Amino acid sequence: MKIGFFDSGLGGLTILKAVAKELPDYDYIFYGDTVNLPYGNKTEEEVYNLTLKGVEYLITAECTLIIIACNTASAETLRRLQTEYLTTKSANLKIIGVIRPTVESIDLSVSLSISLLATKRTVESNKYQMELTKLNKNNQLIQISAPDLVPLIEIGDLELATEHAIKLIDEEGGESGVVVLGCTHYTEIKKLLRSHYGNQKIILSQDEIIPKKLKDYLERHPEIESRLSRGGERNIHLTEHKLYFDKILQQLLGGVYLEE
Repeated sequence: MKIGFFDSGLGGLTILKAVAKELPDYDYIFYGDTVNLPYGNKTEEEVYNLTLKGVEYLITAECTLIIIACNTASAETLRRLQTEYLTTKSANLKIIGVIRPTVESIDLSVSLSISLLATKRTVESNKYQMELTKLNKNNQLIQISAPDLVPLIEIGDLELATEHAIKLIDEEGGESGVVVLGCTHYTEIKKLLRSHYGNQKIILSQDEIIPKKLKDYLERHPEIESRLSRGGERNIHLTEHKLYFDKILQQLLGGVYLEE
């Protein structure tokens, strides 16, 4: 059985790359819904149906652990998938998201104010704030909607995406000392953001959080870990293939096999 990754586009590949580096022995399958990106401007029902389609693909591909590596989908559909969909499936199948582990990684002693840079749907869901509250973390969360970032990052215009992100953070983030990049696509601009802000702000990126959290999860759940196959395979499925994706795939994963 394999570990599956779902994302609305190519952003989740940065998470897969980081996870595969931390845990290289396991078999991974990535499902990127590139034909329907971005998810950030879609309705809750649209996001759920599209995510469910991807999840079902990964289940058919023999994934026993599925990571919703899309923050919008994690915010809008994860709980519904866990409480409704999984009740009809094998008890051995698990679906987890990226928001809770990201919130757990925030060091609130650094700053009383935190900025969240995310898609419109993630911000509107208020999921990050709810998770902070569950963990009794009462720091101020400034949620910044950035609907234009994913399209810019998908086409590889990282400089323009960074300029746009900096403008939003400066105009809406106030004096926050921590900026959470609440979309897997944003991992692509973390270095440019860190270069710009230096020691002024701590930039939290999910490709640095999720691998360690997943390793810890598997250690705490040997009943899941013991069923995972170890062939070191990396398979990618995109709902729409474009030529410029090949360059991105090669940069991220070193030239993986691309399913048709």
